[in-house]
Amino acid sequence: MERPLKSLLEAADWHDAPLERLTIEHFSPVLATAWPIAPMASAAIAAVGLAASRLHELRCGERHHIHLDTRCAELAMASSTYLLVDGQAAKFRDPFTGFYRAAEGGWVYLHGNFPHLRNGLLAMLKVDNSPGDIRAAVARRAAGDLEAEAISLGLCAARVRNRAEWTGELQAQRETSCPPLQINCLGSTPRRDFPPAGERPLSELRMLDLSRVIAGPMAGRTMAEHGATVLRVASPKLPFIESLVIDTGFGKHSTFLDLGEETGRRTLLGLVESCDVFLDAYRPSALAARGLGAADLSLVRPDLVSVSLSAFSRGGPWAGRRGYDSLVQSTMGMASSSPDDTPGLLPCQPLDYITGYLAAFAALVGLIRRHQEGGRWHASLSLSATAAWMWRMRDELGDNLDPPAANPQTADVLAFSDVYETDFGSVTALRPPLRMNRVGTEWSRVPVPLGRDPARWPHG
Repeated sequence: MERPLKSLLEAADWHDAPLERLTIEHFSPVLATAWPIAPMASAAIAAVGLAASRLHELRCGERHHIHLDTRCAELAMASSTYLLVDGQAAKFRDPFTGFYRAAEGGWVYLHGNFPHLRNGLLAMLKVDNSPGDIRAAVARRAAGDLEAEAISLGLCAARVRNRAEWTGELQAQRETSCPPLQINCLGSTPRRDFPPAGERPLSELRMLDLSRVIAGPMAGRTMAEHGATVLRVASPKLPFIESLVIDTGFGKHSTFLDLGEETGRRTLLGLVESCDVFLDAYRPSALAARGLGAADLSLVRPDLVSVSLSAFSRGGPWAGRRGYDSLVQSTMGMASSSPDDTPGLLPCQPLDYITGYLAAFAALVGLIRRHQEGGRWHASLSLSATAAWMWRMRDELGDNLDPPAANPQTADVLAFSDVYETDFGSVTALRPPLRMNRVGTEWSRVPVPLGRDPARWPHG
């Protein structure tokens, strides 16, 4: 794990991280993949813990020691897989979504987990939602043509590439050298002291979480895990996947704002006035087009720490393209092939979860620098940058030579899980993998339905 963690600290330009406070308990891999997920996941989660410990030390002098179990870090990459609601597995993939054989031996991954995306692809293919008809329609066309048409329509499809095919793409040249996170100072402001410290590292600090699905919401959940007041802002007009709202909703408040209306924009800007971290995980420029870009927000809160998260890096020919973990895996050569040449996704969602943890880490580093140096700090991350980092780490670390034949069953991970009574029902979920001074995190709030809370900061 030493090399992956070192590379993340180098990317953040954080050279005095308190590594002596970190203890890693190493176990055999638990996920059924040759990818060395454990050291990568552990590095991302450990980076969060080290930054949280350092931030708390700056606030009150207390030095938290960080403990991490590599099994817990690995399982965290498949968190939604192990979520139970009233004892039943919480599904989040539409049966339509998956791999389809295209013409000339190619494969395409069609993503339709939201109804409008599924229905748009069905209309593009000119078929009803019949598995046989879909397969026949896809088989008549080249995978690249399907990908190009879907993207032109704002839909989600990916031609399945092996690694060599991916590296031949112009976008790959951008991603290959792209660090997993970039943190930059966008302007000078005076140092800002932290508010009086509480028991948890981020108590009294506030974050606005404008995100959907997994990666972005995980950044907010991670900040809440360490005591931040996190307000998730969702649109009442956009669809959502309930199981993922639950999985990523621990510790958060949640409100609805329609940012397409002036009232919604004004309300959001009012929240920004007393905010510390702003997460934008929508497509690049989507918020800026509504007058809510980083430059706009700085007029309201000059020393705001901002974090942007996208599917592909915000440069290159694919900047702004829609994407999800599964699409990026398929595009960048991470979808493995079975003996019958059928591609398959990794048995977890590491791009989503690692990127979520890294976004929280970047926010923490920004807060530390705001306190020590002053300035307006901005972090930029993407699923594709995480994937490129994972490829580099795999090249350095090598494969798991004897991975398990299958992932653990839900019953096998109950020792790492807790049960919570929520408005969704009785929820069984994995505990946060990090422990501070050997004490696990206790959530300050169970997940709530989107829009449950008023559009104001709690407690004042």
